[in-house]
Amino acid sequence: MGGGGPRTASRGGGPRDVAVVGAGMVGLATAWFLQEGGASVTVYERDRVAAGASWGNAGWLTPTLAAPLPEPAVLRYGLKAVLDPSSPVYLPLRADAGLLRFLASFARHSTHGQWRRGMAAFVPLNEQALGTFDTLAVGGVTARTRRSEPFLAVYRSERQREGLLAELRGVQEAGQRDVRFSLVSGAEARAMEPVLTGEAGSALRISGQRYLNPPEFVDSLAAAVRARGGAIVEGEGVTDLTDTGDGVVVATGAGEQRHDAVVVATGAWLGALVQRFGVRQPVQAGRGYSFSVPVTRMPGGPLYFPVERVACTPLGDRLRIAGMMEFRRPEDALDHRRIEAVVDAVRPFLSGVDLDDRRDEWVGSRPVTPDGLPLLGGTTSPRVFVAGGHGMWGIALGPVTGMLLARTVLEGKAPQELRPFDPLR
Repeated sequence: MGGGGPRTASRGGGPRDVAVVGAGMVGLATAWFLQEGGASVTVYERDRVAAGASWGNAGWLTPTLAAPLPEPAVLRYGLKAVLDPSSPVYLPLRADAGLLRFLASFARHSTHGQWRRGMAAFVPLNEQALGTFDTLAVGGVTARTRRSEPFLAVYRSERQREGLLAELRGVQEAGQRDVRFSLVSGAEARAMEPVLTGEAGSALRISGQRYLNPPEFVDSLAAAVRARGGAIVEGEGVTDLTDTGDGVVVATGAGEQRHDAVVVATGAWLGALVQRFGVRQPVQAGRGYSFSVPVTRMPGGPLYFPVERVACTPLGDRLRIAGMMEFRRPEDALDHRRIEAVVDAVRPFLSGVDLDDRRDEWVGSRPVTPDGLPLLGGTTSPRVFVAGGHGMWGIALGPVTGMLLARTVLEGKAPQELRPFDPLR
């Protein structure tokens, strides 16, 4: 079983030449903080910067809501998720032994006790998350984060919001300090956000959160890495990693390059490169869908519909609408039925929104682990590290992950905050 203790990085001190595989938020943030620690960095990306789950997600920086995905309420979708393509959590029937094992483990972790233990592990990351965005801003990342005021979780009835209320209280009980929320009536919610219809019967207002434009921010982060001398090699998928004893050989279609160490941050594709280095936790694609639409009057901040599991974010002159948790192969094509399911779920709540004028229809694969905890840290090789498995929280927790993982790589020892996320657990 993996431990969080010291792991020697390389002879002669910490590695100075580090490869990062994956140019999403997590990979690029790790590269930036490695540079901050004095390392030379090369980022390999099989497609282009922000091409994966970083591109089309809701862009929320909501550490108050960042929690393990497996929890008792998820199991309520059960049979509905299998039989109803319109369910917010959808599981297409197919013969896939690996997926069935993943789901069985996910179900075992969907208990109150497991959620509380997982939430306690998230707290130290959540409390540092927004501060690391400020560090990036001071260090040359020019894209803005925006205050989410107001941030409303909207329901048809007061009874429906009890689930999120209980979760927020659980977050407080786990020790997270800055958790601020208030009860809002339907009339108050509609006054704050006139885009809401009479279907909005109650709401929760959550304070202290932010949001960003994901592709804009990740592109800005990539530009900052390049400006510091980092190389980002796009269109070069990494096919193999070999620990030579004094470095790691990274193989791509264009040839091989040697580096002192490597960080694998490939999202839902993590397992292909790191299984040989002792990482046995499966990573399943939990696919999410999004699109953008024009609005007559843009909401002042994000809107969340927890029962429908739909997120709305103002991005430029259009509203991004995102939703769905679809357990499917990451390479499968976009399924337009999922888009329609998101549209049908949110249509009753919104006015002045043209849901039929959709652009940027997108599907991306969030990397989900069965226990809901990311994989962050070292492997059986002292030169191979893992950063992934954040589920829905890769954007919000990407920079704090990068900061802590860079320290792990350069110092050869995992900070205390990363111990619960040991990839060898």
